[in-house]
Amino acid sequence: MADLMAPPRSPTDLFGDPIDSHPLWFKPSSFLRNDFDSESYISDLRTFVPLNNLRSELQSHLSSLKHELIELINRDYADFVNLSTKLVDVDGAIIRMRAPLTELREKIESFRATVENSLVALQNGLKQRAEASATREVLELLLDTSHVVSKVEKLIKELPTVPADWSNADSSNVERGNLTNGTLQQTETGTSIRETQSMLLERISSEMNRLKFYFAHAQNLPFVENMGKRIQSATLLLDASLRHCFVDGLEHRDANAIYNCLRAYAAIDNTKSAEEIFGTTVVAPLVQNVIPNGPSVGVVAASGDDLGKDYQQIMQIIEKDCRFLLEIASAENSGLHVFDFLANSILKEVLSAIQKGKPGVFSPGRPAEFLKNYKASLVFLAYLEGYCPTRTAVAKFRAEPVYVEFMKQWNVGVYFSLRFQEIAAALDSALTGGLVPIQNSDSDLENSKDLTLKQSDALLESLRSCWREDVFILSCSDKFFRLSLQLLSRYSNWLSSGLAARKSGSTSPQPGSEWAISAVPDDFVYVIYDINKLAKEISGDYLGHVLEILASCPSEVLESVKQSILQCGEWLKDLLPLVINNIVGTLVEKSVEDLRQLKGITATYRMTNKPLPVRHSPYVSGVLRPLKAFLEGERAAIYLTGETRSELLLRAATEITGCYNELASDLVNLARKTESSLQRIRQGAQKRAGASSDVSEQNVSDTDKICMQLFLDIQEYGRNLAAVGVEAAKIPAYCSLWQCVAPPDRHDVIKF
Repeated sequence: MADLMAPPRSPTDLFGDPIDSHPLWFKPSSFLRNDFDSESYISDLRTFVPLNNLRSELQSHLSSLKHELIELINRDYADFVNLSTKLVDVDGAIIRMRAPLTELREKIESFRATVENSLVALQNGLKQRAEASATREVLELLLDTSHVVSKVEKLIKELPTVPADWSNADSSNVERGNLTNGTLQQTETGTSIRETQSMLLERISSEMNRLKFYFAHAQNLPFVENMGKRIQSATLLLDASLRHCFVDGLEHRDANAIYNCLRAYAAIDNTKSAEEIFGTTVVAPLVQNVIPNGPSVGVVAASGDDLGKDYQQIMQIIEKDCRFLLEIASAENSGLHVFDFLANSILKEVLSAIQKGKPGVFSPGRPAEFLKNYKASLVFLAYLEGYCPTRTAVAKFRAEPVYVEFMKQWNVGVYFSLRFQEIAAALDSALTGGLVPIQNSDSDLENSKDLTLKQSDALLESLRSCWREDVFILSCSDKFFRLSLQLLSRYSNWLSSGLAARKSGSTSPQPGSEWAISAVPDDFVYVIYDINKLAKEISGDYLGHVLEILASCPSEVLESVKQSILQCGEWLKDLLPLVINNIVGTLVEKSVEDLRQLKGITATYRMTNKPLPVRHSPYVSGVLRPLKAFLEGERAAIYLTGETRSELLLRAATEITGCYNELASDLVNLARKTESSLQRIRQGAQKRAGASSDVSEQNVSDTDKICMQLFLDIQEYGRNLAAVGVEAAKIPAYCSLWQCVAPPDRHDVIKF
């Protein structure tokens, strides 16, 4: 079909093979591309086309091209023949056209050469100009550097050369000549010499700042290197003079002189020197008067390591002797925000004095004293932060290395470890051994609202200790909260492990669970009461106290804390059913001991001629005696709520009745099986003796007597249940027992 649809070779050859019926891989249009390369074309095709096929296709394409050329010649044959007649004097025409083209080419080449020469000359000129500009800049830099150095040296000569001159700089009759360039002039009634000198130092510092800039950009030049000694000498003189002026200003509290000196220090980027000078000359002596240090200090008594009073005195010193400088440095738009005298002067000297004079305050070995000093230190830091004008300044103050170092001295991690051991050990000690009621817990029982067991009291005291003001640290709030949860978990595990050991009847209980093995039901009354009391306290006042302490925390954190504590309270409440189960189990065991006397009923009526019973057995009155004695006991009457008493009564009565039903049913079934066997034996003996088999005993059977005795017993048992407040007819086991032993005419109605 592809061959039929291909175009014919020529318009007249309608039945021949089309000339362009080539394979898909052979594309004649590829030969018309400008970037056609025969070698690459062949190398690409030979990977999947044999060379013979390629050669045949190329020859076929060549023949088709020749055929097309012949057809074109035949089509325009007349023009082709006339072509030779029209080409007259072609060579002459070519020569005539070549001459102007040659002339034009020569002009273009000449112009190009001229342009290239001009471009080279222009580039050389620009290069020379750039070199001259750079040289000029260097020369100007050198001239400026030399000028600034000379200017600084001249200004420094105007300064006092003897330190003692600074202390006498306030003499009103001292007159100085005009300073260089007439910039600063001392008048008889004008500014003091100290202030004048501080202004001069500020100007020198500005020039030194320029000099440092020049020196940094031209330090590799020999001319600048030769001036290195002059610059260093000028720097040393400026530092010494600025120090003397600043110290003198501090001594006389000359605000203008101090302001100018601080601006001078800021100009030369030497804030550390100003902070160090203020710390050593003003702060250090005053702090050492409060916290002395030296060989005479020796051993300091524990009572002398209280930092609270020391901080009070230091704060008074700051207010009296340091406030003026802090106000100058924090003045708005003063440009002195680069100084941090709070951290690098005041706090640094206070830390140094404490480390030398009272190193023991940083030791957490005495937790009470450590916490007291730590909180006093936080108050002192908060006082210092009060001098910060903005939040940014507070953040900067807290980020200072001195502040960080000061906080590292207080190892709150070790402090918490000691408190952890102290609090946890107290609870562990209380949980060792059996249940210990709190002394005098039974006095005035009706009005008692406290816990009844020392273990529970130890738990509550440990929980409260975690958040007491003399124990708790806010920075360790997460650790103290975790400790609180661990204490609750420890108490819960103590209860649950003991109850589990008692339920399993383990003869060798795990350490900590011995208390439950030897406990009596009255002891578990204390446990129930304390669990309810603890759950209420934890979910109420204790939770509110914790949330109040953590009020500064985010709301999502407070919600998490609240839910965790409430969940711990629920864990305690979940133990109540286990405790009740143990009480019920113990009471049932005691009741079953009396129920085992049921076996004596069989011996009483089996193979005897005793008449039908008319009254209940003596054991019935003792079945509910343990339960009744427990509920009427003093502890149960006072410490158990009405709801708990009702639950205990109903569950114990139900389980006792279930055991009663089981034992009575087994007894009746066994009696009936025995009677049936005896009946078959008697019938067999009668047949062998030839006696009439229809002779039946008219007396009541032993099984009927046993069932009648049991019926009388359960009637009395039902009356006993009603006496303690349980309706026997609502207990399924009692109904089953009634159906088992009651006479046929009384199956439907339970009445006693």
